Amino acid sequence: MPLASTGELVTRAAAGRSAVAAFNVITLEHVEAVVAGAEAADAPVVLQVSENAVKYRYGRLLPLARAAVAAAERATVPVALHLDHVQSDDLLRQAPGAGFSSVMYDAARLPYADNLAATRAAADWAHARGLWIEAELGEVGGKPGQGGSRTPSPTARDAHAPGARTDPRQAQDFVAGSGVDALAVAIGSVHAMTTRTAALDHALLARLSAALDLPLVLHGSSGVPDDGLVAAVGGGIAKVNVGTALNAAMTGAVREFLAAHPEAVDSRKYLAVGREAMAREVTRIIGLLSGARR
Repeated sequence: MPLASTGELVTRAAAGRSAVAAFNVITLEHVEAVVAGAEAADAPVVLQVSENAVKYRYGRLLPLARAAVAAAERATVPVALHLDHVQSDDLLRQAPGAGFSSVMYDAARLPYADNLAATRAAADWAHARGLWIEAELGEVGGKPGQGGSRTPSPTARDAHAPGARTDPRQAQDFVAGSGVDALAVAIGSVHAMTTRTAALDHALLARLSAALDLPLVLHGSSGVPDDGLVAAVGGGIAKVNVGTALNAAMTGAVREFLAAHPEAVDSRKYLAVGREAMAREVTRIIGLLSGARR
């Protein structure tokens, strides 16, 4: 079927008081696994390509993007393409011509005023070309552990550093000033966690959901236990980003296969096992989220 729009999928999920799963892909096996897993769950899905994944692919966006488009167009469920954690304006400008309907523009590393200005410029550029745009905001006011200051700090903090939190009042100012369509919030998850021990701040999520009239996004979801994800969707998260969980599923399956077959040299044998493991995890996570209605 034709490519779906990320904005439409997320908006529909938010209206249905549920969440859409968005999976980061690095290889063709990732792409195929996400589509197969979504088809098994009979649910829409977002394929995400991060700037780091583009760097891994020799800095070239189109090879992986075109594979993702081809897989999406042959899928039996709606599939959207999202360009994730973009810091390069050059990469941002490649999105419309590569099949992406949305971009997560990441200027959260910058001081607050610079983050706001850069995100505003990116949002204006994206909206003029029909792109839906997401940004993120961590702790930008006060000292670590002292969220709630109305005045932005001169320095920004990684939105997913341990202990970082998004202040609801600053988030209101940021959303109004930047014009973004969705906001990734820092409520206790951390990128690239290989253990599922992140404890989300659900009270803060409730405050953010009440303060903001746009879809909220959870990054670093691989480190959150199932009950935490369910509660996050119940608390207002409408898009759940997953990356490391797929890599862990693939790597574990490949390791197990090679341990049992040390003579194996045909990469198709172990990559197929890894792809199947990722597809199962995709189906499981989508099922988890689809049952987590608010």
